[in-house]
Amino acid sequence: MVRLDLEIQVKSVIGIDLGTTNCALAYTDGESVEQFAIPQLVHPGEVREESLLPSFVFLDPAGPIVGVLAQKKGLENAGRLVASAKSWLSHAGVDREAAILPPNAPDGIAKISPVEASQRFLFHLREAWNQTHPAEPFDDHQVLVTVPASFDEVARELTLKAAEQAGYRDVILLEEPQAAFYAWIERNANWRELVNVGDLVLVIDIGGGTTDFTLIAVKEHAGEIALERIAVGDHILLGGDNVDAALAHHVAQTLPRKLDAIQFHGLWQQCRSAKEQLLAEGSDAAEHPITVLGRGTGLVGGTIKSKLKREDLERILLDGFLPRVAVDAAPEGRPASLSEFGLPYASDAAITRHLAHFLHRHAAQPTHVLFNGGVLRAKLVRERILEVLNEWLKTPIRSLASDDLMHAVARGAAYYGLARQGKGVRVRGGVPRSYYIGIETAMPAVPGMRPPLKALTVVPFGMEEGGGYQIKDRQFALRLGERAQFRLFQSTERKQDAPGQMMEEIFPEMEELTPVEVSLTGTPGETVPVTLESLVTETGMLELWFVASDGRRWKLQFNVRSRRGPAA
Repeated sequence: MVRLDLEIQVKSVIGIDLGTTNCALAYTDGESVEQFAIPQLVHPGEVREESLLPSFVFLDPAGPIVGVLAQKKGLENAGRLVASAKSWLSHAGVDREAAILPPNAPDGIAKISPVEASQRFLFHLREAWNQTHPAEPFDDHQVLVTVPASFDEVARELTLKAAEQAGYRDVILLEEPQAAFYAWIERNANWRELVNVGDLVLVIDIGGGTTDFTLIAVKEHAGEIALERIAVGDHILLGGDNVDAALAHHVAQTLPRKLDAIQFHGLWQQCRSAKEQLLAEGSDAAEHPITVLGRGTGLVGGTIKSKLKREDLERILLDGFLPRVAVDAAPEGRPASLSEFGLPYASDAAITRHLAHFLHRHAAQPTHVLFNGGVLRAKLVRERILEVLNEWLKTPIRSLASDDLMHAVARGAAYYGLARQGKGVRVRGGVPRSYYIGIETAMPAVPGMRPPLKALTVVPFGMEEGGGYQIKDRQFALRLGERAQFRLFQSTERKQDAPGQMMEEIFPEMEELTPVEVSLTGTPGETVPVTLESLVTETGMLELWFVASDGRRWKLQFNVRSRRGPAA
């Protein structure tokens, strides 16, 4: 096996948090990290700099609008509002390049795809930067865009595609929990005094669309403290959007008449705004007004007024999403076989049960916790999670101070850019799961029985970007010129499998991805002996190469139209 490494190009850095609810941009100014105030429409004809760009697209007849004004207009006309595009970008059950958003748009409104929505946010950030910093063009910077740790490779590739369509060059992806941890390092120059060798940091990231769990171990390497990401959780489509939906259902039950789909979507957005106001730092309001506009000719007369009470908000949050559960609890429920078209939200809304399952599966006893994500801005949410963790753990857990949850991911991405250039501390992590390709056993044909399938490790857990392996000590027979199928698997639990290691069976903890069906170029029916090479590119994407002795090479790459896995 031969390890491959790529060189890192030195550039100024821009870090972008492409969030479900808000986007943010930070950049390096010499050795430090600065926040970028984003110019955007806040009222018709009025541009103002804001610290965040709300992740909303309003499909106005005069042209799409993004940001603050889009969010405001969406409260009045939810049928034209594209929200949660990032969650749709990770939805394996739809064509994410198809025009499907908003899903409940009235007839006659031209929809857009999740990729296009993401592209519009990224394009706005690029153009806003160039208008504000004409002497320091966006393209002269190394750009890092963050994604959930649990994003599959298709969602990652689609994020890169959206960035490319927005005019970005050579984008690098970084997982959001790692970015949050980098932000903590950037804000705490004395971090080595706050954690010790042997400590285990649990990063809990609850954003608008997803909940991510990550474990970072504090180790010793060459006599110095080193940090290593040792585990990530599964993709959990559970976050602020779910809370908003629960609040909307609660308020809807108090209204004098039933809402149609468009009105309910508007109520959902109203509850999002009300929640943010009630949970804002320093707020002591007991309730927040809710207004649902009428429909059709009775638009004004049909307006319904209600309110969201703080006591109901806190009850729904704590009892519904953060209940006290046992240390060995596991998520409950399962998706329905047939459901309405929409996002595949987690069947169990109890974040604490998902957290218990994650820690139990990895036999983890974290010593510290770092919070990130908009939901965790609320003090009562952080306090409930700490209470539950301390009921589970043998030793009281310590919370690492994070003073700016809304901008931490962007700041951490910019700091990571410095760290890649040797100007900061790097968290060793790489690919958050192991990958395998199925190898059919060579055996005589037996009626009614397919040859058993073995699993070859092609990418080990933790392979760093810019690295790869040549698996030269094994040869395989590759058939060319006809339709072929490749079966691929992944695992977040098997962390010790080495590249080139062959498993005699497919183990239960290996999750199968969508098979790849492709015709490899060559003479039909020709079979050639090949070795395999795997590569994690600088953008964080995986490539698998078949290499013949005569120099011919075939690559499997990720197909953005595949449901869950890669294609050629």
